[in-house]
Amino acid sequence: MNLRESTTGTIPATAAGGAATAFGDTTAAADHTGAPRFSKLRTIGLEEHYIGPAFLAGPRGQQLMREDPHFQANRAQLQDLGAGRLALMDEAGIDVQVLSHHPGLEQLEAGEQVPIVRDTNDYLRDMVAKQPTRLAGFASLCTAAPGDAAKELERMMQAGFKGAIINGHSRGRYLDDKFFWPMLEAAEHLDAPIYLHPTPPPKAVFDTYYSGFSPMVSMLFSIAGCGWHIETGIHVTRMILGGVFDRFPNLKVVIGHLGEGTSFWLPRMDSNIGPNLTKLKQPISAYLRQNVYYTFSGFNFLPNFINLMSQVGIEDRIMFSTDHPWGSMSEARTFLDALPISHADRELIAHGNAERLFKM
Repeated sequence: MNLRESTTGTIPATAAGGAATAFGDTTAAADHTGAPRFSKLRTIGLEEHYIGPAFLAGPRGQQLMREDPHFQANRAQLQDLGAGRLALMDEAGIDVQVLSHHPGLEQLEAGEQVPIVRDTNDYLRDMVAKQPTRLAGFASLCTAAPGDAAKELERMMQAGFKGAIINGHSRGRYLDDKFFWPMLEAAEHLDAPIYLHPTPPPKAVFDTYYSGFSPMVSMLFSIAGCGWHIETGIHVTRMILGGVFDRFPNLKVVIGHLGEGTSFWLPRMDSNIGPNLTKLKQPISAYLRQNVYYTFSGFNFLPNFINLMSQVGIEDRIMFSTDHPWGSMSEARTFLDALPISHADRELIAHGNAERLFKM
């Protein structure tokens, strides 16, 4: 197979052209029992979800479990931070999961959010302590009260957490709003990366963009089918355009799903919204290559990977994740093993970049 050199390794020329068939068979090699067999590679998953008892006991958690069939179907795996989860990790050849609460707590009222966030973080701290070599945590934050969020982030970083999880907008408010800057200032000061995870769009956006179909189609169109990724890509772009990274140049943000579309529109934004218009210190692409980091999280698609790699490179930028339980650990591991890249680049994606970013 002809190879062309990339800035971070090698990829097949046919794959670089975008042909899906260049990836070949995505099924993991199997032993005589039919069980998947993966390469011996230290692997750290960074978008791996759980649900805490404080949220489940509240009215929003109770409503979710009554009305949302996806959470009903996955409740057991979300709650399992013990033997069942570890067995799935072992089966898929995954060494460590950094856990984040899903669903997010950002849509709760402030008075309810603050105590639930604290209880949720305490619960995760205790669960991680039982499996410290296999599990780690991202802190939930009370975004409705950024001063409290800053203090909570400091408390949890002192407890050994690896950063914070923020699930999209907070009741229609995005992180470019200076309201949140005390929280972002703390994240920069503590060198605590923020994992920016999708959440459903505000109701006005849903009604305008995603309504008009069957309830199930509209719902999936607004979240995993499309809307989540547009929503998060716009969110991180708002942060750039709002001057967040000029104000906090060492702030680190992680987004999943192979960049939430940002790598596709990156050159288009540079060519149409330059620093002469934005008044930013750098082009938009510079922030996407310096302040933003990327994971797979359920996007096990080669053309998307190649696009992201070609725009931001692998070293220090792209990391592994599975989106458990919404995504398959084994499928993500198969995708990692089969990527047409060098062994050194595979090591960076599997664990090296995460170890450096999260000091693991």
